[in-house]
Amino acid sequence: MEKSLDILLVSEDESITNQLLNSFDRDENNITVIRPDDVSREVNRQTRDMVIFVHTNSDYIVEQIQYIKSINPLTYIIFLTNDSDINTLRNITRAGAEEFFVLPEELSLFISRFPTIQKSYQMKLHSEKEQPIMFGRGRGQIYSFYSGKGGTGKSLVSSTFAQTLKLESAAEVILIDLNIQYGGVETLLSIEANRSIADLKPVIQELNENHIRNVSQTEEHSYLEILISPCDTEVEEQLDEDFVSKLLRTCRRSFDYCIIDLPSNMSALTATAIEESDKVYYLLLPETSSLRVLKYFEQLCERLGIHLQSSLELVMNKLSKDNELKLKDIKNLVRFPITATIRNDYKGLQTYINKGEPIRKKQREKLIPFAKDIRRFARSVLNPKTEQV
Repeated sequence: MEKSLDILLVSEDESITNQLLNSFDRDENNITVIRPDDVSREVNRQTRDMVIFVHTNSDYIVEQIQYIKSINPLTYIIFLTNDSDINTLRNITRAGAEEFFVLPEELSLFISRFPTIQKSYQMKLHSEKEQPIMFGRGRGQIYSFYSGKGGTGKSLVSSTFAQTLKLESAAEVILIDLNIQYGGVETLLSIEANRSIADLKPVIQELNENHIRNVSQTEEHSYLEILISPCDTEVEEQLDEDFVSKLLRTCRRSFDYCIIDLPSNMSALTATAIEESDKVYYLLLPETSSLRVLKYFEQLCERLGIHLQSSLELVMNKLSKDNELKLKDIKNLVRFPITATIRNDYKGLQTYINKGEPIRKKQREKLIPFAKDIRRFARSVLNPKTEQV
């Protein structure tokens, strides 16, 4: 018996949606209908076998297709459009869409061909089920570092992680400081600049890689690209969710890894960044108050409709033999995987923090315990087969 397919139908056209639903065998397929704005959230929540776009006018259709393919390269994408412009269709195909049909002329053709498309896809799944899915080596991955509790070392961990990714690979890496009010990354990495992430606002509608690189700062040792915070509350009020979404989607196309340092407060900007992220690394301390804040964060995300189960992973920071709560105790108290552990290295870190010096400067150098743990963490991301905990 053939496997039933999980199909995502992305459409705002009620008429065509109804025609398609009536033509599909809904007993054999699980079909979910969503709006174009919900694509990223739905794909993050659950991997789909097939995604069908119905002439959406979304400005991000190419980015959405690329994102779906980055989550699962085997997802079969079909694009139904009323725009016969050859450039649009070429861009859709290059982004990864397997089929496209021009509406309304080819709607009946698509409906008649769909059973064949479905059967071919099922045969492809069957032939490849013994083979591991090979993902790109980090292309377009967005990793956010977050904690609802202050003082967890989030900015230090995220900035050192980004540096280490850059030093340990040939990947293009950008670090984005979304702590719009207070910043922090520029101090840790000893960067002085008169340009910030807010300077991208005038060009956000046509944003491209050149705009980003004109504003970003290059860390002199690792050559990591960094978008600095404006450290200005008034500027934060001028930036909205659309700004963050377009910025991150452009970075996804232009860099292998986008590392985001998020503020502890759950604003609309923070929520947007979390939804756009492939992974959310939550910094957790081995203490009861930190566990309680994590629980509050889960409840808030549930109310906001943000699905964390497939994207959130825990990073245990400041571990030591003196902690009353041990790692094995915390594993029994949380439902998310612990992907990395970082030792409490107060003595080793103080000199770097007080001088405002980067923790990492060269690929081969003597490392303090904190840097060794971050390197192990980064290598596990570059090589997912590496065991962390």
